Amino acid sequence: MNELGISTLESGTKNISASALEALAAQMHGSLLRERDASYDEARAIWNGMIDRKPGLIIRCADANDVVNAVRFARGDGLLVSMRGGGHNIAGTAICEGGVVIDLSQMKSVSVDQAAQRARVEPGATLADVDRETQALGLAVPTGINSTTGIAGLTLGGGFGWITRKFGLTIDNLLSADVVTADGELVRASESEHPDLFWALRGGGGNFGVVTAFEFKLHKVGPEVLAGLVVHPFADAETVLKDYRAALATAPDELTCWTVMRKAPPLPFLPEEWHGKEVLVLAMCYCGALEDGERATASLRSIGTPIADVVGPAPFAGWQQAFDPLLAPGARNYWKSHDLAELSDTAIRVLIEAVRNLPGPECEIFTAHVGGAAGRVPLEATAFPQRNSHFVMNVHARWREPEMDKACIGWARGLYDAMRPHATGTAYVNFMPGDEVDRVEEAYGENYQRLAAIKQRYDPLNLFRMNQNVKPKGA
Repeated sequence: MNELGISTLESGTKNISASALEALAAQMHGSLLRERDASYDEARAIWNGMIDRKPGLIIRCADANDVVNAVRFARGDGLLVSMRGGGHNIAGTAICEGGVVIDLSQMKSVSVDQAAQRARVEPGATLADVDRETQALGLAVPTGINSTTGIAGLTLGGGFGWITRKFGLTIDNLLSADVVTADGELVRASESEHPDLFWALRGGGGNFGVVTAFEFKLHKVGPEVLAGLVVHPFADAETVLKDYRAALATAPDELTCWTVMRKAPPLPFLPEEWHGKEVLVLAMCYCGALEDGERATASLRSIGTPIADVVGPAPFAGWQQAFDPLLAPGARNYWKSHDLAELSDTAIRVLIEAVRNLPGPECEIFTAHVGGAAGRVPLEATAFPQRNSHFVMNVHARWREPEMDKACIGWARGLYDAMRPHATGTAYVNFMPGDEVDRVEEAYGENYQRLAAIKQRYDPLNLFRMNQNVKPKGA
């Protein structure tokens, strides 16, 4: 190996000797990748096609021991470091420019204890990996809605999806985590071991260490659920959204229904004349008994005069992948998000006006209804900042051509600004783009100061800063 220049925490460059690189490689069960290596470009590519960074070194870890060695190597030389799990984060913080990437993507093991209803999951696993192993036994952990998402980033930011209202956030089902801290020590965090670190991991993002294994509580789900889409003409959007809001007031925890407004993709169940036209979609999932689901979804499915209703029995693992084709990697993506305490009439009108001005065929607005079990956890129980029954609005700008950057990003920012008067101020950090560094304290609300104090204890040098960064207290 030749000497290698790597970016430092202080925005400089440090030359790492060939002997130091060889010593690191000798300790590894995994591998080191440099720009000249054949797998380098594949390893630095992530979900958001806008992110094109070239790290100085990618440390592709095979086990927890590799992670320990990687952290000690980076800390010892004061190197800029990022952590890659699934590489799905909108901000693209998995990859740093010129620094060291601790790549966990090869650590994908998922082991299930059926009797105890527990799962041990490594940080490179995707949601599809988790669902495959748990659903084989009729079990599930609440996760997100895109199966290519990595379990690590999703969990550390909170994690919500189709069964959150029944079983809580992903972090509400986290029992313990094995963590490599900034000083290169492997510790176990749980309610009884390093409880302050465990509190911070549940919503505080990747600020506090590199998780090498998660232990989750599982629940009996499926293998079939009642799920699907009801598609409405966009002309009826205001009435449909108001009726949707009313129907949710009595929705049981087993029922989750989100809205999506966008131009209709060429789905096989939609008449061709609707392809490319604005529509409003009610996407719903009932995770209890199918016959109960028919009754629970009746009020939502009776709203208006839909173009199509394709709600029916479906494998839960399949429903978890239903939106994958619309969220495939490689496109350019920019998101803006708000937490909403309610979906007011004025907020509805703002959303509708934005859909009338969609800048591209893949841009959309989705609104997730959360609450339920997730809303009954006390605010102070975890770092996750918003526990009131609420909606999460995500403005999802998605396009292919760089020349569309200005229009698509401007559209997302404009809607974000217009919705601010209707928002709570907190935010789901997994939905925050890379240019929202000044919003982190606001996003965490009442929990920020405690997070900063824990950051000071576990990472006073802010080694783990490639994230929605919580700065050490006093920094």
